[in-house]
Amino acid sequence: MATPETPFWFWAVFTAAVLLILAFDLGLAKRSGAARVSLRSAFVRTGIYVALALMFAAGLYRLRDPDSAVAFVTGFLIEWSLSVDNVFVFVLVFAHFAVPERLQHRVLFWGIVGALAMRGAMIAAGAALLESFHWIAYVFGAILIVSGIKMLVAADAEPDIGRNRLVALLRRHMRVTEAFEGDRFFVRRDRLLYATPLFLALAVIELADLVFAIDSIPAIFAVTADPFLVYTANVFAILGLRSLYFALAGVVHRFHYLKYGLSLVLMVVGTKMIVNGVFGGKVIPTWLALAITALLVGGSIVLSLLRPRPEPRPLGWVPGTPPAEPHRTRER
Repeated sequence: MATPETPFWFWAVFTAAVLLILAFDLGLAKRSGAARVSLRSAFVRTGIYVALALMFAAGLYRLRDPDSAVAFVTGFLIEWSLSVDNVFVFVLVFAHFAVPERLQHRVLFWGIVGALAMRGAMIAAGAALLESFHWIAYVFGAILIVSGIKMLVAADAEPDIGRNRLVALLRRHMRVTEAFEGDRFFVRRDRLLYATPLFLALAVIELADLVFAIDSIPAIFAVTADPFLVYTANVFAILGLRSLYFALAGVVHRFHYLKYGLSLVLMVVGTKMIVNGVFGGKVIPTWLALAITALLVGGSIVLSLLRPRPEPRPLGWVPGTPPAEPHRTRER
């Protein structure tokens, strides 16, 4: 599967820019300290990251070719849409460990750094496999279709963080403090090293990203086999993930149809990868994959807003009767 050669300076400039963004983000977080991230600020930062991605696509259009720009935008849209699913998990993780909002930004920052390193290694391995073994494309396509079906079947299920095997393993083999120790992941007591609940939250978030990467990386390889485009689309989606969390944390459960849309996206791109691999060409063009992805993701969000999930009725409620008013105790 031939891909265009990317000059070394492309990689160097992009990596330097990412490091600068991370350094700026870390400095901004330290200056803000325990300040609450406002909804307006979160939306503004999310918009900035999306704008940076679109500017990068425009640069690809000018410096490379239109196909590269379309492939990047398609990959970014898929990765960014799938990252919304990460927000569901982040909300559950922070609620389970009762992580204060002033500490959440620290967990997400280091979670993003770990995700960038992890995905970089996985993308390099995936590109090498696709280059050496053409049949790997069928494996990736099958993984996407199976993952899409599993997501569709379990769309309304929520992961049980309390029964997470990683948490149980860490608690079994590590000393863990009962309470948070400021913003520290580890502390020393009587010359013994203890992990804090903040580290457990970080470990679960990293594991969640690893699981999501198993779906998302083959999904973008279904769009393009160019490692540079795959990596840059992943990076832009991940860099904006922290701001996206603070923007959507309070309303993410309203998008109850989004998982259905994402599951269909995985099945569509998986089918594209297999069909194009069988016929040795772009039978299903990238622009069509972009249009279908945008339609499915946008349609599922709009449908979620038009048909909100009904509030759960109290136990013992009889259909056809208004729900009882909640009992109020008399103030003394």
